[in-house]
Amino acid sequence: MAGHGTEEHPHGADRLCEAGDRVYSRAVRRGRVPRRDAEPVPCLLELALLHPDPDDMDWLVPTSPQEVMTRLLRGVYDEVSASQRRVGSAVAAFEWYAGLGPMSAQASGAEGAAIRVLDGASRIQGALDAATEACTTEVLTVQPGGIRPEHELTEGLHRAMALRGRGVRMRDLYTHVARHGQGLLNYLELMGTSVEARTLDEVIDRLILFDRTVAFIPANADRTMALELRHPALVNYLLTVFERLWRLAIPLTAPLPDTGIEGISHREQSIATLLAEGHQDAVIAERLGISVRTCRAHIARLSETLGAASRTQLGVRIAQVGLDRPRASSSEAAVISVAGVPGIPGPPGVTGIPGGPGAPGRESPTGR
Repeated sequence: MAGHGTEEHPHGADRLCEAGDRVYSRAVRRGRVPRRDAEPVPCLLELALLHPDPDDMDWLVPTSPQEVMTRLLRGVYDEVSASQRRVGSAVAAFEWYAGLGPMSAQASGAEGAAIRVLDGASRIQGALDAATEACTTEVLTVQPGGIRPEHELTEGLHRAMALRGRGVRMRDLYTHVARHGQGLLNYLELMGTSVEARTLDEVIDRLILFDRTVAFIPANADRTMALELRHPALVNYLLTVFERLWRLAIPLTAPLPDTGIEGISHREQSIATLLAEGHQDAVIAERLGISVRTCRAHIARLSETLGAASRTQLGVRIAQVGLDRPRASSSEAAVISVAGVPGIPGPPGVTGIPGGPGAPGRESPTGR
């Protein structure tokens, strides 16, 4: 791709280069193009004229000409007196593109609004900033991983303060490990009653819900892509998952329940349950938001407390003392007894939802 970057294509979306014109025109006619066709013209991705197909990431689909024109004109009209020729150029260009294919503004706009692939940190952050600015009522987040780095919390503080200023209520779900981060405690003290936080042994992957109308979830493992979801069924599904986890979670200000076994901490009980299920140390560490080294230290203490000389013997001792299964609290029993929404698994299966941006230590899209 060297030699084909924006330095050789110093143009905007309203005046494509010749190569970009050919690829975008073909994408509008056919509905999509292979990703390899766009490699010589990265300007199409940088200008958001093409974006990954949610059904097949090896293909790119065009942003509708009407949507591109609307985006262009939004900024142009702020400076109409100095930009009249640019407005005419954009309108003329994209009216011509619109005639190349059968895409209607109404149909393409509705689909694009329901599920949108955000490729790259800048597009993800831009979409999150827009949703934050439009939010008026409530923000729900799931923040996997361990202790929140203080710099992440500081970076997102201005957005959280702006939400608080508009009277927006926030509810955040963390893992129990996050309780040990002083940065999070300072952040919650500063935000006061605007933010309510609860914790669980483990949570699903990262999730952000604004006003119960738009949700953001990861689209790949390294968090370079995300999905913006506005389809009511998908948003309601994720809302149900959040509410069930919220009812199971423990308020950050409340102590963790005692295990009832002398010398066994709550975290060691969680590790014992996952060990009994056959998970490896690395998997257990990721699910609980701790390092592999810390996980193994807890396993060593478990072995010492239970008098186990080997992993096999540890498994037997875990079963003998009843640590091979989680102990349901009264709140858990209440949630499990509630009739579920068709097609949505109960709480034990909720934590198995696959997805992208959630491994410990990875940066939050919102900086929180």
